[in-house]
Formats: sequence, C-alpha cells, structure tokens
Amino acid sequence: MSILKYIRRDIRLIKERDPAARSAIEILLTYPSLKAIRCYRISHWFYKREFYTVARMISQYARKKTGIEIHPGAKIGKGLFIDHGMGVVIGETAVVGDNCLLYQGVTLGGTGKDKGKRHPTLGNNVLVGSGAKVLGPFRVGNNVKIAANAVVLSEIPDNCTAVGVPAKIVRMNGKRVCNVTNEIDQIHVPDPVEQEICHLKVEMEKMKSEIKKLGEKK
Repeated sequence: MSILKYIRRDIRLIKERDPAARSAIEILLTYPSLKAIRCYRISHWFYKREFYTVARMISQYARKKTGIEIHPGAKIGKGLFIDHGMGVVIGETAVVGDNCLLYQGVTLGGTGKDKGKRHPTLGNNVLVGSGAKVLGPFRVGNNVKIAANAVVLSEIPDNCTAVGVPAKIVRMNGKRVCNVTNEIDQIHVPDPVEQEICHLKVEMEKMKSEIKKLGEKK
C-alpha cells in the first residue's frame, strides 16, 4: 500500500474513533499520531533495506515534532491510533496488531540488554491506557484492555482486562475475575496493591481480636 493510501485510511479511522476530530484537514495538519505513524512508515521502509542511520534520523525527527518515539524496526499493523501521544515509546522489536489504541505516556519496552526479541507483541484491537508500561518479549492477546498506569510484565490472554502494578487480570471473556466497577474506566479501576493492604488490615484486626480473647480467658 502506498503512503498516500495509508494516510487516507488513517485519517478516516481517526475521524471514526475521535469525537474531537472535525475535518480531514485538521487531522492532517494537527494530529501528532498521524505525523508520527507517517514518519514511521517511511523510516520502516529504509530500515528494511538496511539504511539504518537514515531510518533512525527520520524517527528522531518525528520524535522531536510529535513527542512520539517509534523505532523504525517495530512492526505496526493497520489502524493504529495514538490519542494525544506525548511520551509514547515503541521499541525496536515491538509488534502492534491491527486497530490498536494507545494513549499518552504508553511504553512498549524491554526489560534488559538481551539481543533478539525483547519488546512486547500486541494482538488486534488492543487498548492501552495512558501511562501504562508493557515491558518484555511476551504477547498481549487480541481484544485486551490495559488500564491507565498499569505495568504489564507477563503474557495476557485474549479478551482480558488488566489493571494495577504489576498488572493483574480482572476480567476475562466478559466475566469478572475480581470486583471491578467498569470494563475499562481508566480512573475508577481497582488497585491490587491497595486491595492487598486492605486484606492485610482485615487479617491484623482478626489476629488482635483472637489475642484479646485469649487474654480475657486467662
């Protein structure tokens, strides 16, 4: 597919997915997502032909202009939309499937200096909330939703919702794994760390009560 066809398709998808988008001209001139992905397509073309320095120069130009850093070696499918986009980082061996949505501050990164595959693979129709970090060479399945500020360190199966640090699955195939209030409300999501602290507090109160009863019997 030519660059022009990619741009037309991406403009159409942005208009469908962003209620703030008013016209194709506005999207073309002002949306950082469109600029970053357009530059990525060009840099990836050079990268595949082993013009690595040229590819990196283009990607760094896009980074300065948009605040979005996509390594030219990454593999990105059709229909990616990066909403707002500032601070998004997509690593060299990352793979992003079709029709994915990334919010600002998302990192698709590695966890070390190993060679080879070291960044995550996202399936199709994946939503990654603002500030979330997906770190490591594992797969995130199709139709997965990752809440804002989650830190994903291991594989997530298809059709799941994950929240927290480290991320835990709270919904699978439309069914709750634990109590959640909304399917992918980026604000009102349970914090697994806070839940664990509450659990420990309850256990401590039980222990205090048991100790008090033992003292009264003596």
